Amino acid sequence: MRAWIAMAALALLAACATSQPKTFTGTFSPPPAGSRIVVVTPDVQLGVLTAAGLQEPREDWSRSARDGLATAIAAQIAREGHTTSALDPATAMEGRIGQIIRLHDAVGTSILAVNYGGAELPTRRRNFEWTLGEGVQELAAAHNADYALFVTARGSYASSGRVAAMVGLAVLTRSVISLGGQQAFASLVDLRTGNVIWFNVAQASPNQDMRDPGGAASFTTTLLRGAPL
Repeated sequence: MRAWIAMAALALLAACATSQPKTFTGTFSPPPAGSRIVVVTPDVQLGVLTAAGLQEPREDWSRSARDGLATAIAAQIAREGHTTSALDPATAMEGRIGQIIRLHDAVGTSILAVNYGGAELPTRRRNFEWTLGEGVQELAAAHNADYALFVTARGSYASSGRVAAMVGLAVLTRSVISLGGQQAFASLVDLRTGNVIWFNVAQASPNQDMRDPGGAASFTTTLLRGAPL
């Protein structure tokens, strides 16, 4: 969690959409045409950034963004010639599948810390070779899939009061305060080996409002940029 917070803070410095993909440095084959990819329902948490700088959760925004991203991701994968199925973690956190999902969360946090943050682990910073282990084959069998795609998104949008405060400060002191920002990371896992064969961290631009279907589709293009699909 701390690593994700650090990445979010760094990403807020960007004013336009950014993408920082990394690909498995070991031996692997990209998904062949017709691969079966299980898309884990995106984990999305959005909130409103108040005039005081506090972030208040907005479940309605989170739900809209989650649905929009899930639809856009499935459509983009289909355009690449693959088939998709959906896995909702809310219905699968018990048993072995839940353990795999939680393991991925832990590995994803480690990737953020080591490959994108400031954590010191020299053997990992240059060699992008992360794995969930062969236990993921149980997920493959349960969902008849060859690969799994995981997406996590976090962010905030400024309230009208926050915008007014920013304008006032700019006029009086020429200083600038944050109006929020939205970031996400995605990982593609080979369910035969457990290897994370591709990972990306993306920052949404102002016109990629993931609460809106069109914005979610645009942000999905940024998020999946460089994916070996």
